[in-house]
Amino acid sequence: MPDLSFMHLLIGLIAIVNPLGALPIFLSMSDPNNPDADMRTIKRSVIAVTLILLIAAWAGESLLGFFGITIDAFRVGGGLLILLMGISMLHGKQSHVQHSPSEANVALEKEDISIVPLAIPLMAGPGAISLVILDANKIHSWSGNILLALAVLAVATIAWLVLLIGEKTRDKLGTIGLNIVTRIMGLILTAIGVQFITDGIKQLLPGLA
Repeated sequence: MPDLSFMHLLIGLIAIVNPLGALPIFLSMSDPNNPDADMRTIKRSVIAVTLILLIAAWAGESLLGFFGITIDAFRVGGGLLILLMGISMLHGKQSHVQHSPSEANVALEKEDISIVPLAIPLMAGPGAISLVILDANKIHSWSGNILLALAVLAVATIAWLVLLIGEKTRDKLGTIGLNIVTRIMGLILTAIGVQFITDGIKQLLPGLA
C-alpha cells in the first residue's frame, strides 16, 4: 500500500487542529497593549503543538503496544472520537472533547494559556493525536515519515499565522465566516472518522467485510 500523500496528511491535520477554533480563547486573553507577551504566547503554543504531534507520530504506536492496545481497536476508538468532533463542528460548535466549559472558565483565570488550553487540548488535543498516530501507522517508508513531519510543521506554521493575525482574521471572516469554515472542517473530519471506524471494524471483524 503506498504512503499517504502530503495533501492528504495536510488537509486532515488542518481540519482537526483547526487554529480558527482556537482564536476566541486566544483573543479573549490577548493584551492589545502588550504585543510582545502575545507573541511569546503564540510562539510557545505553536512549538508545543509541533512537539506533541511529532511525538505522537513517532512514539504513539509504541505507547499503544505498551498498553496492549491494537492499532485496529485504536482505529475504531480514534475514529469515533474524530467523528464526534466532526459532528459537533458541523453544528458550528466546538467539541467538548477538545475544550469543556469548565476548562474554558479555568482558561479565563490563567495568566499563561500558551500550553493549556491553547496548545492542548484546543489544537493538539486527543483527536489530533489520534489522527497523527493512525496516519503514521499507514506510512511504511522514510519518505512518508518525512512528509508527515512536514505536514505537522506546515499546520503549525498555519496556526502561527492565524493567531498572529487573529484580530484581522476575525474581522475579515466575521462570525458567519468562521462558522462556515468550522462546518467545512467538520465535514472533512466526519468523513475521516467514518473511514477510520470502517477500516478498524473490517480488521477486527473480518467476517463482516
